[in-house]
Amino acid sequence: MGIQEWFAKIAHEFVVCFIEKDRWKYIVQGLGNTLRIAVAAVLIGIVIGTIVAIVRSTYDKTYARMRPGVGKVLLKIGNALCKIYLTVIRGTPVMVQIMIMFFVIFATARDGVPVAMLTFGINSGAYVAEIIRGGIMSVDDGQMEAGRSLGFGFVATMWYIVIPQALRSVLPALANEFIVLLKETSVACYVAVNDLTKGGEIIRSTTYIQAMPLLIVAGLYLIMVMFFSWLVGKLERRMRRNGR
Repeated sequence: MGIQEWFAKIAHEFVVCFIEKDRWKYIVQGLGNTLRIAVAAVLIGIVIGTIVAIVRSTYDKTYARMRPGVGKVLLKIGNALCKIYLTVIRGTPVMVQIMIMFFVIFATARDGVPVAMLTFGINSGAYVAEIIRGGIMSVDDGQMEAGRSLGFGFVATMWYIVIPQALRSVLPALANEFIVLLKETSVACYVAVNDLTKGGEIIRSTTYIQAMPLLIVAGLYLIMVMFFSWLVGKLERRMRRNGR
């Protein structure tokens, strides 16, 4: 096959896959759903992860010095529940988690996108929790004492003094977690969620052309990852300059 024939074949496959019958809409719709799922999931993950990180870091920092009482018992129970959550979520594949959520817990759900958002958010929260916990543990204990000396309670000190410093130090890691999550959302296609990968699968199954849809989907993921990686790089450089 000559070069001209090869280009003609590629052009024909492109037209069949994306131009005929407006099949490009599957890709556009799937791309939108992929971004929606990833953004919503990372926000859910940050909320869950922050709560879990506060509980675990509070246990590590203060449990040994706490007086016996209800607060100490509740903190121990909360820490145990957080450890169970982290063990289960980090110890099982996200593919299995989304299948359980879609086919068991939300078996009657008609729209799989919100289910995917929740599932990936819960999954991401386990990893975000350890990222933020590391940031909290890196904050000097003197910051907590300074807050208490200013009249802040424990919650106010954590919220206004410790958490902002912790988030500043782990922000690049959180941004990288979003990039990882963006790629992981591709498994949502196996539970009938119309994401980017599912759009490519629909085109592939209707046109019987294998390479073109898969290469376009892979290329779009690569472009998104490269774009967000560039943003993360800019964020890290700005934080280094501001930290001087």
